[in-house]
Amino acid sequence: MERTVVDVPQGARGTARPATTNPHSNRDTSHPLRVAIIGGGPGGLYAAALLKRLGPTRDITVWERNAPDDTFGFGVVLSDETLGGIEHADPHVYEALQRHFIRWDDIDIVHRNIRHTSGGHGFAALGRKRLLEILHTRCRELGVDLRFHTEAPAELPQTHDLVIAADGIHSTTREAYADVFHPRVTTHRCRYIWLAADFPFDAFRFEIAETEHGVMQLHGYPYAPDASTVIIEMREEVWHAAGFDELGEAESVERCAKIFGEALRGRPLKSNNSAWTTFRTVVNDRWSHGNVVLLGDAAHTAHFSIGSGTKLAVEDALALAACLEEQESLEKALTAYEAERRPVVASTQRAARASLEWFENLALYLDQPPRQFAFNLLTRSRRVTHDNLRLRDRRFTEAVEREFGCPPGTPPMFTPFRLRGLTLRNRVVVSPMDMYSAADGVPGDFHLVHLGARAMGGAGLVMTEMVCVSEEGRITPGCAGLYTGRQAEAWKRITHFVHDRAPGTAIGVQLGHSGRKGSTKLMWEGMDEPLDEGNWPLVAASALPYTPSSQTPRELSRAQLTDIREQFAAAACRAARAGFDLLELHCAHGYLLSGFLSPLTNRRTDAYGGSLEKRLRFPLEVFDAVRNVWPGERPMTVRISATDWAEGGTTAEDAVEIARAFAAHGADAIDVSTGQVVADERPEFGRSYQTPFADRIRNATGIPVIAVGAISSWDDVNSLILAGRTDLCALARPHLYDPHWTLHAAAEQGYTGPGAVWPAPYRAGSRRPQTGRTDAPKPRLTLGG
Repeated sequence: MERTVVDVPQGARGTARPATTNPHSNRDTSHPLRVAIIGGGPGGLYAAALLKRLGPTRDITVWERNAPDDTFGFGVVLSDETLGGIEHADPHVYEALQRHFIRWDDIDIVHRNIRHTSGGHGFAALGRKRLLEILHTRCRELGVDLRFHTEAPAELPQTHDLVIAADGIHSTTREAYADVFHPRVTTHRCRYIWLAADFPFDAFRFEIAETEHGVMQLHGYPYAPDASTVIIEMREEVWHAAGFDELGEAESVERCAKIFGEALRGRPLKSNNSAWTTFRTVVNDRWSHGNVVLLGDAAHTAHFSIGSGTKLAVEDALALAACLEEQESLEKALTAYEAERRPVVASTQRAARASLEWFENLALYLDQPPRQFAFNLLTRSRRVTHDNLRLRDRRFTEAVEREFGCPPGTPPMFTPFRLRGLTLRNRVVVSPMDMYSAADGVPGDFHLVHLGARAMGGAGLVMTEMVCVSEEGRITPGCAGLYTGRQAEAWKRITHFVHDRAPGTAIGVQLGHSGRKGSTKLMWEGMDEPLDEGNWPLVAASALPYTPSSQTPRELSRAQLTDIREQFAAAACRAARAGFDLLELHCAHGYLLSGFLSPLTNRRTDAYGGSLEKRLRFPLEVFDAVRNVWPGERPMTVRISATDWAEGGTTAEDAVEIARAFAAHGADAIDVSTGQVVADERPEFGRSYQTPFADRIRNATGIPVIAVGAISSWDDVNSLILAGRTDLCALARPHLYDPHWTLHAAAEQGYTGPGAVWPAPYRAGSRRPQTGRTDAPKPRLTLGG
């Protein structure tokens, strides 16, 4: 099933009309006297208790349409961070929770009858009903009016100073203000059901079942001395194939218990009006309007596989209560609440999305080596990393490293990797970065220093910026080229320096043509803006300007396609003579070849447009022409945009097929970037945000990949490599910040070896400089009273 996005969710616990001015309100301060809370889940109840505790004279009412003990799911997991906030805000609630928590440290991953256990994680859980009972008791002690089996009146915004909409994922309050909150609800690809077992698992358990219908997975954890939460999940098409769509609740529960009989020790599963559902990610552009504010799932959701729904709601309540105390007006308090919580929620949602998609694509990883599979699962959200896991469970992590082939004491990033006849001494690539500092296409002293410094900085492979194959194919007047002999000689000077002064470091050239994105100003003078004067004519797959202010390109004729193909081949010959070790064909970011691949930029009706196969035709012709003249022992890679981040553009599925096509023609690796194809793109930025596309290509096709995109730490590199999500990691901005990033990464990890060799003149600096003491002397004696 494809993901779907709808503007307004349906279904609800309560509703509220758009806010209007209440002449008797207390909204001129941030201490509202009359507070209505719609929804009696943990977030709403905890908000009520906190606000009543901070303002005993407040009139606080919680409206809940269901019974006190009605709940979805069975157990709740809370982090130490969340518990710390509860402890400081309300010790009574914290102490009550402490008495009922089940605590454990281990995670078990069971796949193909092999169980791997990783320890040191630290979990705390309790029953959801027990949590509600604790919060009900606390609210009543404080004098909160709890109204169950009662719909929230529509006029609450007019009769109360503050309305907190904690009415869940199906919030009708959010629906009532859809034109203000602008909710976006994304439905995902898996079906799941919340169940329970009548015994406690001794770890957080992930179990994979490969059935005749497809892959299914169990998520389980203890929440009481005699009970565990069990979630069964599978892709929609597997759910249909297994016939679950035709089974009632009891039959579904019985079937699930049978499939995961070994994990359940032959015991039955129980339900609580459980139903199969699909997870929906909720995002809102705004969280408040007038005196109405969203909290918890009404404002945002995060997939259950990282256990953050209740956690986020409780933390929302803490932040909202604090902001109402700290700010001088309700408006400022609600603004501060959203400003504080939005970055935290966005980060959690990115992690949850990564985890969710990992499980959606679980079938891609089934054939990984057993320990690598377990490591991949543990690090799926990118919140648990190689270094973090090493601290938690060194023994497990070292076992994964040994299975991967890391020599003792060698981090994954410093293992070698072979592409055709080229062996890279480590997995770090200095990503291509346009410098716009050439004169007439000739690289000068700047390029020598720029690339030379990064070559001496320890990376396994240093890439040039996009080197243009013709004068008309430049992006800006400052772009480097390989369309003259003089340019080739200048590049030869640079490759000679790299090979002579940074032995063991390879240098690669990226060839490209600007297409419709050419004839623009230098980046720092106005990125993508046309030149004020001296423009040259542009060509592209179709006559579509990049932006409304851009020059409109001419659609390339057959004869011009032949000319450009020959320009690429001639540039490749010059690159070979210049001494480059690797050649990359730039088919990304909306430049000429990328423009043929995307349906948004290729509107041709001839043999070079239409289906993906036809859109691939010209880029593959160029690849073949270059591969034919490029030395056989030297590798070729291709950079692609794996998504256009725009409706109707290249999809992740298209990217897999594009990668397969280039590999079939002899590409040794795919450099997987995204976007920059159309100006109105909406990229989902975040840490390592492009790596899932590389991961998918690698594990769907077996083709080596280079991951790129906001990879900023050596810990990220180690994690991605060891999990099998990529083969090489390309980093750009970190190498602008620190030309010796790779060598410093080795020093910080205490690594010395062939994967990170310091140039002889720099060896004295191979250890981190000493700094002043930051720790105080520890007490020598502790004496009793």
